[in-house]
Amino acid sequence: MTITYRSFLQDQDKQLMIDLAGQFQTDHLHVVDLPYRLSSWGLDDKENVRLWFDGENLVAWAVLQSPFWGIDYACHADYPASLFKEILAWADGRAQAVSGTPYERSAWFVNVFSGQESRKKDLEAMGFACQSDVGEDSWSKVFMKLSPEPKLYEPPAGFTVRPLGGDVEKYVALHQSVFESKNMTFEWRGHTLQSPLYKPELDLVVESPTGELAAFCICWFNEKLSAGQVEPLGVHADYRQLGLGKVALSHGVSRLRSMGARDIFVETDNYRNEAFNLYQSYGFEVIQDVLVYRKDYL
Repeated sequence: MTITYRSFLQDQDKQLMIDLAGQFQTDHLHVVDLPYRLSSWGLDDKENVRLWFDGENLVAWAVLQSPFWGIDYACHADYPASLFKEILAWADGRAQAVSGTPYERSAWFVNVFSGQESRKKDLEAMGFACQSDVGEDSWSKVFMKLSPEPKLYEPPAGFTVRPLGGDVEKYVALHQSVFESKNMTFEWRGHTLQSPLYKPELDLVVESPTGELAAFCICWFNEKLSAGQVEPLGVHADYRQLGLGKVALSHGVSRLRSMGARDIFVETDNYRNEAFNLYQSYGFEVIQDVLVYRKDYL
């Protein structure tokens, strides 16, 4: 077995990366939502991506995801655990290499499921520390799966649920407002719309009576896995307390079911009570506790 590696070359690599993560779906947090994440501006520099091959077969990949301050990755389960160490070593070196560039971050984060003991040990050996119990800034996540059949919630009078269509500028402004971050860009949104796996009918917004975008729910569907995922969902601060999050979520889930999604997932921070409570009240149940590991670079 001779493992070789290279940087990201072309958009066709994205499908290979998605297929590898899907082949070992239960080992990875990000699978169904990868078309969204692999459209980010973190991939604008191809050196921020590394792919490992055994012959012509992709066996691992990693991305330095500056918009998320995180490292996305996938590993083939039948290869030695040392492959994950190689991923961390590359990511560590790349995090240092982007110092002084727009991709630089003062800290980088890696997600693992709570039961992945080997990966947790490798992270700690590389200098990453678990953030689940660090006081006021503690951080952990949950991965949730929808259990019951979805209920459809209609919007309040005057509000409309519709596909985004061409309102990219309005969407970017709404996303930035909801998450209080400028990381979502027109370019990222444009790349998302161009993804072969993007489905316009799953890109939903809630429009106010005055024509403003009040909420959004973007869903992803992986036909091979018969699985869907909600990523991202948000409601503008001016329109909260109207139940628009549940409205948008219910319409997204309904469309996923109509496409054949047997399993529907969502990832959320378990400290964000509003988001967690929304998903839980709709019928999502926690199937994995997710630990967040951090390493500071500045």
